[in-house]
Amino acid sequence: MKKNDPVFTVTHRDTGCHARTGTAILPHGTVETPAFMPVGTNATVKAMTKDWLAEIGFSVILANTYHLYLRPGADLIRAAGGLHGFSGWKGNFLTDSGGFQIFSLPAFRKISADGVRFRSHIDGSAHFLSPEKVVALQADFNSDIQMQLDVCTPYGVKRKKAEEALRITLDWSVRAFRAWMDTPDTYQGKLFP
Repeated sequence: MKKNDPVFTVTHRDTGCHARTGTAILPHGTVETPAFMPVGTNATVKAMTKDWLAEIGFSVILANTYHLYLRPGADLIRAAGGLHGFSGWKGNFLTDSGGFQIFSLPAFRKISADGVRFRSHIDGSAHFLSPEKVVALQADFNSDIQMQLDVCTPYGVKRKKAEEALRITLDWSVRAFRAWMDTPDTYQGKLFP
């Protein structure tokens, strides 16, 4: 598949609302939508074997870039053959950017237009994630569906702060898209802008 190949097809639209069903053709299988994604934060789903997940009919697992980046790390996952080699899961992976996890540590993070500086919840070490680095990490993970870094706002946020978070997130989306388009086609997870 190439970057601009269509991978999602709408199969039905509800005439009474905006609901729809669809099919996503991904490198590790087809995903019928809407789809439930079991959470495998660290590339495995707790209390379920990969065989059970496949037997139930799941086609995609949700993993988290923040947690995978901190432990076990991109180098180990890349060396294992990406998330699929690391976990043994033959289906698809969607990797969240980790933005919410960073947001949930307000005493340990600083958000700017450049990205986000934070301290690890594991050992207190300092880290910096930019939209470009999050794209690169997810490429190292060989993720089938990547989510961009975003600024999460708390409940009750004032309009001015929400607008600032939206402005930063939109800027980050442009930077993430450019980084993704500049990434060499060296893994199968790159599908569409």
